[in-house]
Amino acid sequence: MKTKLLFIWVFLAVVSNVSAQQEKGIFGPSNWLNNWTEFKPAKADYGEATQILAGNITVNTRLTKKDVYIIQGNVYVTNNAVLTIDPGTIIIGDAESRATLIITKGAQIVAEGLETDPIVFTSNKSTKKAGDWGGIVILGDAPINKFGLYSSVNYDDLDPSLTTYGGSNPASSSGVLRFVRVEYAGKKARGADNFDAILLGGIGNKTILENIMVSYAAGDAFDVLGGEPVMEKVVSYRCNGIDFKFTLGAQAKIDNSLAIRSSYISNSNGSRCLDISSYIKKEDVDFTKKQTSVTATNLTLANDSDDIDADIKAGLVKEAVFVAENTTLVLRKSVISGFNPAVILDSKIDINDKNLKKIRIEEMYLNFCKGNIFSAGSLNNEDLESYYGNSVFFNLMSKTSNLETFNDFANPRRPDFRLALTKITASTK
Repeated sequence: MKTKLLFIWVFLAVVSNVSAQQEKGIFGPSNWLNNWTEFKPAKADYGEATQILAGNITVNTRLTKKDVYIIQGNVYVTNNAVLTIDPGTIIIGDAESRATLIITKGAQIVAEGLETDPIVFTSNKSTKKAGDWGGIVILGDAPINKFGLYSSVNYDDLDPSLTTYGGSNPASSSGVLRFVRVEYAGKKARGADNFDAILLGGIGNKTILENIMVSYAAGDAFDVLGGEPVMEKVVSYRCNGIDFKFTLGAQAKIDNSLAIRSSYISNSNGSRCLDISSYIKKEDVDFTKKQTSVTATNLTLANDSDDIDADIKAGLVKEAVFVAENTTLVLRKSVISGFNPAVILDSKIDINDKNLKKIRIEEMYLNFCKGNIFSAGSLNNEDLESYYGNSVFFNLMSKTSNLETFNDFANPRRPDFRLALTKITASTK
């Protein structure tokens, strides 16, 4: 009887351990990327435009699937209007007029696609490339940490009087983005960097941000400026800039989300999967306000490379995660595969108990990284590696290829980036 009970206990322990490991990285009983994503958008045929969107949208407006819309120039949704977009609708950004869609503070976008009928924003070029058009800017009245309650989007291409964001309402809603794809965005702004594919300024936590895919952006994929966004099942695929950027006091949650980078596409200057900071200019920050705090769970951050070792040696691969000073990060149950190293802490962060308690990195699967957790510019990272390598954090390290690490990494049409536990052997050493 004792032997039988011991066997049952060991069996349950193993099952529980496997179950816990399976929850690392993106997860689900089935591959939630199926049906609504597109990993070969250059080959997609979206048809010719039949309707033009231009100027300001000042009244409630609906875009329907029966038409294909082209955005010309900067289109502002103003006057508290709601722009509703039906499932399956195609919206094309005009490259020649540097098209951008801006949802101003008080207005809303309700782009609610379906798993089998997503909404698509894409380029009008016959040969599409990153940066063909601007992207989507969504602005709200949730708090930011700059002096005063407000700021504005700093692009010369946009009207600053129509791009203010920030306020005192963390529970506000700027609408819905669900089952939406944004392709080839990130035009070069005059006198500045590239546009972001999706910029969220002062977005409240009642805004719904789920099942959103950004692919082949020339700038950042998701740029969060303050606010309290809650993001789930968001995807950044082969983008040039940062995949998920949080700053200006954002109080953000991001869960069950994916970033796939490419050694030969990524910008070599500060381009990474996850970037956490509290300010752009320190002198602009009100330190009596909340500084950036991000809770990130079940992320999969992977670098797509045929030879990761060679790409690292060639300097084509950098860190997956960067954490700046005066921020808080909880990064849990996530997979980081193929970076140099997995995480870098700002050199301005003193490595002490107080600061390390604000940067919780636990229950991770760190794979094929040249180093795990480093302090920027430091030649000796043994203390950090030892600290986060302690068994109390349940961080696992391995060195297997992406093909071995994930269920179906190289599938060109329907990849499955969930962790493939049957193919890997995890080690805590």
